[in-house]
Amino acid sequence: PYTTLFRSIIPALNNLELLKEKRDLERKLSDSEESEEIVGQHAKVKELKQIIEKVADSDLTVLVNGENGVGKELVAKEIYKKSHRRKKNFVTINCASISSSLIESELFGYEKGAFPGAVAQKKGIIEEADGGTLFLDQIGGMDLKSQAKLLRVIEYGELRRVGGSRTIKVDVRFVAATNEDLEDAVKKGTFRKDLYHRLTAFPIEVAPLRDRKEDIPLLANYFLNKIKPSIYHTRLIKIKQL
Repeated sequence: PYTTLFRSIIPALNNLELLKEKRDLERKLSDSEESEEIVGQHAKVKELKQIIEKVADSDLTVLVNGENGVGKELVAKEIYKKSHRRKKNFVTINCASISSSLIESELFGYEKGAFPGAVAQKKGIIEEADGGTLFLDQIGGMDLKSQAKLLRVIEYGELRRVGGSRTIKVDVRFVAATNEDLEDAVKKGTFRKDLYHRLTAFPIEVAPLRDRKEDIPLLANYFLNKIKPSIYHTRLIKIKQL
């Protein structure tokens, strides 16, 4: 009986140890993501950090400008982490990746029966971000109708779900980002002038890496240090599984 018992217990203990290793790895990877920071010693990076410190604890709407890959979302997260809203949600949406027919319901939610397939009430991501920060990436891809509704939320802190008549109050800090020339989009009529002025209350420009080549070794070392522990723990788990 004891032999049979030990045969049952030992694999169970091994599985528990494996589960613990897995959870430790997940926690460390999560901590690593949370500790992401803006790396660099170039004057433009130092200036960027100072601007973030200045604007973070306000509720001003921020527009982050920059090319693809410069770290606009990282800037938004830094603003969030240094703000009084850091204990609440940080929610993101890529406005260019969602069709104009869907983005309104994604942002503002919808009521049951608002359209075919709306079998239940659903909150939009603006409501999900209530009390926290909403990052609107590629905001130039948002259609004009949704822009008008977003402007109302920014100005009055209220929205209506698609198909709804009830006004819902929300408290959200908006950080938007674009790689487009929104001023040119205003002239072309594809972006609302009033929304543009609200978004540019506090614009932030993020310089591309080619303008701060001195930071390349620092960035390489930063990412190498992040990758090495993850590779080690992943290999350790795989070895234990063998």
